[in-house]
Amino acid sequence: MCSKLEEAMETLISVFHTYSGREGDTEKLSKKEMKDLLQNELGEFLETQKDATSVDKIMKELDENGDGEVDFQEFVILVASLTVACNTYFCESS
Repeated sequence: MCSKLEEAMETLISVFHTYSGREGDTEKLSKKEMKDLLQNELGEFLETQKDATSVDKIMKELDENGDGEVDFQEFVILVASLTVACNTYFCESS
């Protein structure tokens, strides 16, 4: 039986690969794939985001190697950053 953390890691990997490869490289998220992932998987977190260029900004910040796509490592950085921000918010709200 997997621990909660192992399940979370499996889910993270699974979600990434559900969206990657719909267009082109199966190991990277294109801008459209990233937009779909953000809307479908993080919709509630991003609901208050009214900036139409938010996906462009996120892609630019994450795309460390400048190839116009987000690989798994870059994706994990996004999830980790959002998790830290949520933890900080909830700790301050308590």
